[in-house]
Amino acid sequence: MLVTIFRGKFAFVLKVITLLILSSILVMLAQQALAQGEYVIAGFLALATFAINFIYLTKKSIPLKFFLPGLLFLLAFVVGPIAYTVTMSGFQYQTGNTLSKPEAIERLTKLGVTQDPDQTIFDVTIGKTNSGELGLIYFDTLQNEFAISTESKKISQFRAGIVFDDFDIPLRSPEFSELSTEELTTLDKEIPSLKFFYNDEYYLGLEGFQAASLYKQATRYDVEKDQFVSLLNGDIYSDNGKGHYANTKDPEDILQPGWRAPIWFENYAKLFSEERIRTPFIQVFIWTMAFAGLSVLTTFALGLLLALALNKPIRGRRIYRSILILPYAMPSVMSILIWGGMFNTEFGAINNLLGTEIAWFQSAAFARTAVILVNLWLGFPYFYLVASGALQAIPAELSEAAAIDGASPRQIFNKITLPLLLKILAPLLIASFAFNFNNFNLIFLLTGGGPINQLDGELAGATDILISYTYKIAFNEGSSNLGLASAISVLIFLLVASISLYGLKKSKVMEDLK
Repeated sequence: MLVTIFRGKFAFVLKVITLLILSSILVMLAQQALAQGEYVIAGFLALATFAINFIYLTKKSIPLKFFLPGLLFLLAFVVGPIAYTVTMSGFQYQTGNTLSKPEAIERLTKLGVTQDPDQTIFDVTIGKTNSGELGLIYFDTLQNEFAISTESKKISQFRAGIVFDDFDIPLRSPEFSELSTEELTTLDKEIPSLKFFYNDEYYLGLEGFQAASLYKQATRYDVEKDQFVSLLNGDIYSDNGKGHYANTKDPEDILQPGWRAPIWFENYAKLFSEERIRTPFIQVFIWTMAFAGLSVLTTFALGLLLALALNKPIRGRRIYRSILILPYAMPSVMSILIWGGMFNTEFGAINNLLGTEIAWFQSAAFARTAVILVNLWLGFPYFYLVASGALQAIPAELSEAAAIDGASPRQIFNKITLPLLLKILAPLLIASFAFNFNNFNLIFLLTGGGPINQLDGELAGATDILISYTYKIAFNEGSSNLGLASAISVLIFLLVASISLYGLKKSKVMEDLK
């Protein structure tokens, strides 16, 4: 019955309807991406739409009908992010350099203003002239007159025709009427960009709905030369090639904000050339290697020890095995948070048990010890399971023959059991090292990377590994540097990829043993 449903005209109609719905969704997403200027995403969605319809409406390639969904997801969620990260690692992309260059120029033009020396403020009412122009009515304390200012002109007013509020602030005149509350609400987002004429040098800028200050343009953008010129002292600010307009006389004097600019391999060079970046990076890298190595060593040793202990028939062996895999069965996030509470200085179960008040997360040595202990709890059940399986694969005849030859149990383990186990489990040990190299959850949830010496402005903590350090660089509240974080991410990717490649080669060795 099912076979007949997925054949014939009914199946074709169902396929066409499904493709129409899917294509409509992809086209809609592509249009939204285009509207937001995301041309790469829009292009990918367009190609995906074409590929889906071409593959499933023709008989050109039967295998691709099965591989296409996975291939598209691979491109979208693996290849795409990798390519984007590699690209961003070559850009000046940090706090103050997140805009595009046209957006930065527009922002600099708006921000390149200065108040008058006396910081004059007028009480104003926002409204419209009889001709419909948006404007302000106010008493000019500098000129001692009432006036209406629009975007292009200033009109003097006589007091006789003006209506005032209870605080003697002008509201309306024969040539001007104030805006209603509803009309003012619609102007809320436009207030920072509104400018009203005062004289040839200054203009009125709003400070809310009821006050305005005198401003004048401090810098001017020269489109032809791509420069900003200071109208106050004549200084020239040119593109320095690093995402900023810098003073030609003093390169350290730059205008903010900047923009995302290509700096090629400079972010990679900073990791080794700038001491403030190089020192914590090397420290974090050394601890990352030590953490990953110790995690593999301790979890493998304990898992193997338990597997050897339970490899021989003993009473209650099934119960013991069930208990030992409980840490592996529990969600790791829950276990980490529970352990974090147990290490609490004042109320933690561990300090209560030991009768001490150790500040586990305030000392680098204790914090690192806690991280290793928690990871040991989380990881030993995995190696217990794989070691138990590997022990079953080792022929018992080898141990029996060695025992007959007079070998002690320790010699049998060192010369026969352990070498065979290492050959079988080598790829898994390497995979575990790669996993712990990027064990973000453990560090983030247990210690947050700390302890950190914040008084010295340090960002890297004693227990930070490369991935958590990268996260802090990218998303630090005070100052984020996505370009530098991307460069570190690329290095992490290359390291983990190398480890994984080595693991694959070890897997071939295991196949040869068969």
